[in-house]
Amino acid sequence: MEIEEKILKVKGIFKHYDWGGETFIPSLLHRSNEEKKPYAEYWLGSDLHHTAGKLPFLFKVQDVEKMLSIQVHPSKQAAQQKFKEENEKGIPLDAPHRNFKDDNHKPELLSPLSDFYLLHGFKTPEKIIETLNNTPELQFLIPEFRSSDYRRLYTKVMTLPQDDVNKALQPLLERISPLYNEGKLAKDDQNFWAARAAITYNQPGKIDRGIFSIYLFNLVKLQEGEALFQDAGLPHAYLEGQTMEIMANSDNVLRGGLTPKHIDVKELLEHIEFQPTVPNIITGYKEDTHEEIFKTPAEDFQLSRIIIEPHLGIALSSDKGDI
Repeated sequence: MEIEEKILKVKGIFKHYDWGGETFIPSLLHRSNEEKKPYAEYWLGSDLHHTAGKLPFLFKVQDVEKMLSIQVHPSKQAAQQKFKEENEKGIPLDAPHRNFKDDNHKPELLSPLSDFYLLHGFKTPEKIIETLNNTPELQFLIPEFRSSDYRRLYTKVMTLPQDDVNKALQPLLERISPLYNEGKLAKDDQNFWAARAAITYNQPGKIDRGIFSIYLFNLVKLQEGEALFQDAGLPHAYLEGQTMEIMANSDNVLRGGLTPKHIDVKELLEHIEFQPTVPNIITGYKEDTHEEIFKTPAEDFQLSRIIIEPHLGIALSSDKGDI
C-alpha cells in the first residue's frame, strides 16, 4: 500500500504564564494584545490539524521577561518509574503537587532570537571557590565544598532551615540591592540576577533559597545563531530573553526555587547530576544547503535553522541534481 505524503497543518497554542512579555510574541505573529496579557510561549507540535497524532517533540517560542524557576528534568528511566509510582498513589495528573505528569524524559535545545541569559549547570570547582571567596556572605559554605563535593554543598543550601537562609542572604541582598536599583550592576554579574530574584520572588520573612543557585551555577549569555543543549539531570534556569526551544514531548519539571509553583527539594536533589558543567555553546553547520543544523545527542528531535534572503527562494536538490 502506497502511503500518501502531504504537509500537515500545525496549530499553535499560546501560553499566558505570568513570566512572559506582552509584546514580542504578539508582534512576531501579528496579533494585537490590547488586554496586555503576558505571552510567555507559543507551542508548535502539540496539536496537529486533523488529529495526525502525537509528535515526539514540542517546539516553541519563548519570551522570558521574568526569570524562571531553578529546575531539573529526570532521565527517561526515572520518569517511567516515578510516573508509575504517582499513578499507584492515586495522585491526579492535574494535581498541583504532582511531580511527574508523564513517563518521558525532557532533553532541551534552545536557540535564541535575541541576547538570552540563563543559568546552566554547576560551575567548575575553581570557579565555585572563587565565587565563595569573593562573596563574603557566602564564605560560610567553603567548608561544605571539601574535595569538590557538589552533592554536599548543594544539599546544604537547599535544605537549610528558612531562618538560616534568611540570616545568610539578608546581608548579601542589603549590599547588592541598592547597586541594582541604581543601575550599577551589569547582566554579566551574578549579583544583578540575585537582586532581581529577590525583588521578584521573595516573600515577607522568606528569602528564596533559589538565590544560592545563582552563585553556584554558570551564568551564560547566548546570542542569536547559537544554541545550547540541556540533558536530564542538568540544573538550569532561564533568566531573560527570547528564544526558540525544542524538547522531547514531556512536562516533567522538578523545581527548587524562584517560582510560585510547586517545589519539591527532595525530588530535585534525587535527579540532579552533581558534577561541573562547562557550557558547550553549539553553532550550526551546513552541507552546501541553506539548512543550518544544530547537532545534539537527543534522538527525539533535530533543530535546523534556514535563513532566506529577501526576494529569494530555496533550490531543493536530489541525487539527480537541483529540482
